[in-house]
Amino acid sequence: MIGLFKNRGSAPQPLGPLEVAVMETVWTRGEGNVRDVIDRLGRPLAYTTVMTTLDRLYKKGLLARRKSERAFIYSAALTRDEWDHKRTGDFVAGFLSPELLISCLVEAVGQHDAALLDDLEKKIRLKRKELDRKVKP
Repeated sequence: MIGLFKNRGSAPQPLGPLEVAVMETVWTRGEGNVRDVIDRLGRPLAYTTVMTTLDRLYKKGLLARRKSERAFIYSAALTRDEWDHKRTGDFVAGFLSPELLISCLVEAVGQHDAALLDDLEKKIRLKRKELDRKVKP
């Protein structure tokens, strides 16, 4: 199973194979209701199964939804790149402490590419400024 964050910052939530297939469908085809997703999946699934899966993905913070007449229209709350970024971060964080991760990253990048190390330093400065703006009212 693939771990993800619910509501950007809490504990990872596992994704099952059908949830992954539904997310792929939404990313590929854009927004849709339960019937749209069933048709796009291309395999026989009960309406209630897909409805429950979409609802779970919504509750995990991966899908957004809006009401249209009697049905919800679902769309991706995260881009595929954002999802991949979170998944990679979850995977790495499961193996290393943040301090060890940063130390290894800086060492590896410094040995291979000084320009990339400069880019990393710029990203750190930008992140610090972003965090400072959030703290100050």
